[in-house]
Amino acid sequence: MTTSPLTPQSKKISPLLWVATVYFSMGLPYVLISDISVLAFKDLGISDAKITFWTSLLVLPWSLKPLFSPIMELVGTKKRYVFVTELVSAIVLGLVCAGLGVDDFFVITLMLLAIMALSGSIHDIAGDGTYMAELNAHEQSMYIGWQGAFYNLAKILAKGGLVYLVGRLSSDVGVLNAWRAIFLIAGVVMLCMAIYHFFVLPGRLKQPKEEVRKRTMGEAMEEFLRIFLSFFQKKHIVFYLVFILLYRFTEGLAIKVAPLFLKSSVADGGMGLTNEQFGLFYGTIGTACFILGSILSGYFISHYGLRRVLFALALIFNIPFVVFFLFAQLGPLDAGWIATGIAFEQFGYGFGFVGLNLFMMQQVAPGPHQMAHYAIANSLMNLGVMIPGMMSGFISDAVGYKTFFLIAVLIAIPGIICAKIVPFTYDHDGKRLE
Repeated sequence: MTTSPLTPQSKKISPLLWVATVYFSMGLPYVLISDISVLAFKDLGISDAKITFWTSLLVLPWSLKPLFSPIMELVGTKKRYVFVTELVSAIVLGLVCAGLGVDDFFVITLMLLAIMALSGSIHDIAGDGTYMAELNAHEQSMYIGWQGAFYNLAKILAKGGLVYLVGRLSSDVGVLNAWRAIFLIAGVVMLCMAIYHFFVLPGRLKQPKEEVRKRTMGEAMEEFLRIFLSFFQKKHIVFYLVFILLYRFTEGLAIKVAPLFLKSSVADGGMGLTNEQFGLFYGTIGTACFILGSILSGYFISHYGLRRVLFALALIFNIPFVVFFLFAQLGPLDAGWIATGIAFEQFGYGFGFVGLNLFMMQQVAPGPHQMAHYAIANSLMNLGVMIPGMMSGFISDAVGYKTFFLIAVLIAIPGIICAKIVPFTYDHDGKRLE
């Protein structure tokens, strides 16, 4: 076997050593764009409606994966895409640090974050492709909890430690400089991840010459269309698409408003948390419970099989929205009750979160173009999160937090029903069912 001169030799290592860091590197850009930017813009005086609309729109590249993934299968290697996109994220975060506070900083920051979103979506395709190519069906089930755990470990760093640090630094250097420091730290972390994956991630940075074949634009487009259309010829695909869109629809509606609700003053119907409290309760304790739930869920699914537990996962996944509904109805609450509720809802969120990702890997993606087909399914899932997120700020402003979270709970019901009746194409061992 020929080894690219650009890729260092490495021995076979435990999948955890790269599964953990690849999915952490997926999670950090996404949480910075979808969550941390929300808090930063809130502190810097941007309105809730603008924040929810534009930060939701920023995740659009994750819904455009079907346009990227077939081309990626034709050109380049998974390892190269992971390495380069992590470098891009590091550079963009450094530019965001420099751009905060200048004239029109909101527009400039949105443009920079849009670049990172595009890079991050490409990184996700390559990372998922590596996961599916390097691990068999049983290993995918075993490591799915760790995958989800480290993806969301980024939340502990960002929503926990970094937001807490903003609160601590603000009194000394001001809110603006505190947020600048946070984005700079995140950029350094992404740079370290790129260097680490250069040496550790399985695969090559460059395809061997014997595997490279020049294609005309017409051939590339024909292959692109063939791969894309073959996705919609899969068994049960219509039911699968409905299920994918509904499973996380309520999350999309509530996930943008929840942090704003926790930080809004009691007079405005919120919980009135400070940055330090938010970082500790939601970002640290809550995310630690999310990770615990994700890891336990992976072993739970591996033991019983996804088919037997999917309905239970969907029920548990929607616990967070009930908790926020109770917060809104019973508030204001003591800080201890808020911390306890967040810990409970984040554990349920994490336990149920991995169900849909594994469903897409094991029921939708299998076949000759699994990386591209998983990317298509994943993009549709993100679309189901993005669209309600764009509307969420306007709805909460119009009806108030109490009614908003009631709506979120009710909208979860169709997705739960789908989880009960959705058909399976493959069994627990990856064998096709007749």
